[in-house]
Amino acid sequence: MQLCLLMLAIPISSTYAVDSKKGLGVYYIHGQPDGSATNVSNMPTATDSGSTVDVTDTSIDNVNEKKVSSDPQTKKERKLKKTSSSIENTESNSSGKTSGLQSVKNGLRKLIAPQSNENYRKVQLNELSNFNYNGDFVKELPSITPRTKTAARSKASSLKNVVRPYQTAQLSFFDAISLAVQRHPSITQSIASLASQNASIDVAKAGYYPQISGGVRTGSLTNSNTTTTAGRGQQLYSIDATQMIYDFGKVKSSVNVQEAKLLAAQANVLVNVDDIAVQVASSIVNIKRYQEICRIAQEQIDGIGRISEIANLRAKAGISSQADPVQAQSYLEAARSNLIAQQTQLRVYQERLRTLLGMDVVNNSWEIPESLVQSSEIYSDPEFNKIPRMMEAKAQVDVASYQKKQVQLSKYPTLNLTGSLSQAINGINQNNSKDDGFYSSVMLQATSNFYQGGATAAQTKAASYAEEAAKSQVNSVYLDVLNQIRATRENVENKQRQMQVLIAQQATTVRTKELYQEQYKLGTRTVVDLLNAEQAIHSANQQIESIRYDIYDNLVQYIAATGKTRDVYKLNNLSIQGVEIQP
Repeated sequence: MQLCLLMLAIPISSTYAVDSKKGLGVYYIHGQPDGSATNVSNMPTATDSGSTVDVTDTSIDNVNEKKVSSDPQTKKERKLKKTSSSIENTESNSSGKTSGLQSVKNGLRKLIAPQSNENYRKVQLNELSNFNYNGDFVKELPSITPRTKTAARSKASSLKNVVRPYQTAQLSFFDAISLAVQRHPSITQSIASLASQNASIDVAKAGYYPQISGGVRTGSLTNSNTTTTAGRGQQLYSIDATQMIYDFGKVKSSVNVQEAKLLAAQANVLVNVDDIAVQVASSIVNIKRYQEICRIAQEQIDGIGRISEIANLRAKAGISSQADPVQAQSYLEAARSNLIAQQTQLRVYQERLRTLLGMDVVNNSWEIPESLVQSSEIYSDPEFNKIPRMMEAKAQVDVASYQKKQVQLSKYPTLNLTGSLSQAINGINQNNSKDDGFYSSVMLQATSNFYQGGATAAQTKAASYAEEAAKSQVNSVYLDVLNQIRATRENVENKQRQMQVLIAQQATTVRTKELYQEQYKLGTRTVVDLLNAEQAIHSANQQIESIRYDIYDNLVQYIAATGKTRDVYKLNNLSIQGVEIQP
């Protein structure tokens, strides 16, 4: 219980807090001294952290000032106060000038370089899922007996009745998933790649801004003729500036490529979030599975132990054979071995969950939420455009398409406005043939690649094949998802039918055990028959619980396959390591 409370007390939001100076939306909650109110504000500055409010009575100060005015020590203190106040005024003026200078620098920076867009930290699912996919390329035979909506609803209701509901006393199931996605390094890696890709957009946008270069050039190191432009000792300093005027959309195409890659990186973040979420959910389901199986294994040990005691008493009384206690002990040891095996599996999943959460969860009481069955909507048609893997594959198609267009535009000319400044020292400026001359020029320049040995045609062909490969990847992902969805549905339906058979078998084995007990007392049944009946009861119970949690695990896999992870596990509109997923 203490561990459970500790988990709930963990400030989830603190794991993804970042510096507000970087524009990442961090706020601080300040409480009033009397505890009556709180204030939410941005990160406090250096002046805010040290500011105080001094509330005093001015009349008392005046009286005290008159009393101690003759004291020389008091006069020194007044002089120090005046000096410190003047220093504070000077510092405030300098800080104001610094802030003004900083604002001017920021304004100039906007004119000469692109500004980074921090909206990449908000994953817009509407933008990522803005495509339609119907899978027309898959040719299927017409179904002979199509499933009606009524049959689907009846199957869904039967699933609800078969899977045992759990009333959750606490939302630890969702808390565990939220905690895991906030700390897992694979998500951190994908978010870092996302930030890197966002910076690549700024690199592409830099083509819209002036390009300035400069350098120094020396004359010939072997020719001593100082009358030529290549004389020894000559130095030519130059600064060149180029501004793109028109390029038929080549820079825009490059920006589109990087923006499409950004969408693919956002979809990759969703893929990693879904992967970690399904690992946590599956681990919790399996922990509950083996907790129930361990309970049944312990009940089996207790049941066989009671039979062993009866066999010992009957053997000592001479009613039954001396072999009965030995056989009962053999069954008892086998039951204990089975318990150890199930406890091992339980510990494996507990340690796996501990690795994901970063905390010990052995003593934590897990409850599977009842809403897991209803929210999965296992018999509803999935929306393929909202599945992260499909989003990522579709984004790769857009990347390939823009890259193809970029190659096609490379054969068109580019019109630039160029300017040049040059100053010759110890020689003649070759631009105006003047000794130690200064030269400046502004001109329009048009450049184009007329022939590159067939490289442009080859690049166009490669881009076309890359686009086709990306489209095929979408179809491949569609088939994988479709196969997983169909397999999950079949598993759930068959597990339900199997559970009904096992429930009937359980009732039969219980009745068989009761009959064998009476017959064993009469001496018409051996202790082995009674032990087998006891073992069959617990075996049926174990299979029922295993199938029950197989259904839960299949639902978890179905939720991940259909892209419902963020809706079911309440991850939408939640900042995950600085990235917010917005539906």
